[in-house]
Formats: sequence, structure tokens, C-alpha cells
Amino acid sequence: MKKNLAFILFAFIAMISTAQAQEWEKLGSRVVNYGLDRDVIHVGANDGGFTKLKIEVRGGAVNMHRLVVEYGNGEKDEIELRHDFVRGSESRMIDLNGGKRIIKNITFVYDTKNRARRRAVVTVFGRH
Repeated sequence: MKKNLAFILFAFIAMISTAQAQEWEKLGSRVVNYGLDRDVIHVGANDGGFTKLKIEVRGGAVNMHRLVVEYGNGEKDEIELRHDFVRGSESRMIDLNGGKRIIKNITFVYDTKNRARRRAVVTVFGRH
């Protein structure tokens, strides 16, 4: 009986730990301008290291060209997206090079045509 209870308790703790490790953390949002532009989200070391990113777009449409991820050690990754986000859509999961990395800044380059006359809100999420 004690072995079964210990096993159930261990399984429950492992399940909770796994679920928490898989959650997305909001790194920042920007209301985007019309036309061709770029915006920067400052992250910083206090948020910890991340292995994956995801982009979510609300309010309007955005044609995302690329992301530039600057890490805490000064290295940069340019990630080509070339994706047309419609209102309410999100990107694929983006794996970061080098495993768990401290992110200093995320710059995204985009354009909007403003056909719906709504400014889009771009939010970037990270996973540890």
C-alpha cells in the first residue's frame, strides 16, 4: 500500500513539473505601425534562458519578414519567417540555436497594409 501511494505521489509531482516546464512565458508585446517597420522587445537576463519562441498576432494582420534574436553574450540569430499572420493567428514553434539561451532583445521586421484599418498587436512568447 505504501509503495503504491509513493508511486502515485511521485507520478503526480512529475506530471506537475512537466506541465510547468512546457508553459509559454510572455516576453513582450508591441502595437505595430502601418507600412514597412521594425520593433524591438527587450527581454533581459532576469527572465531566464529560453529554448523556443512563438509569435501571436491579435487585432490586425501582419506580414512578418524576420526576427533577429540578440543573446546576452552579444551573438545574434536571424530567423527568416516570411509569414502572413492574419488576426488571431500564431507562428510555428521556433527553436533557438544553442539550447537554453539568455535573450537580450528580439527585433522583428514586418509590414502591414492596413486593409482592415486595425493596428495589430504582436506578442512574443518563450519557453524554457
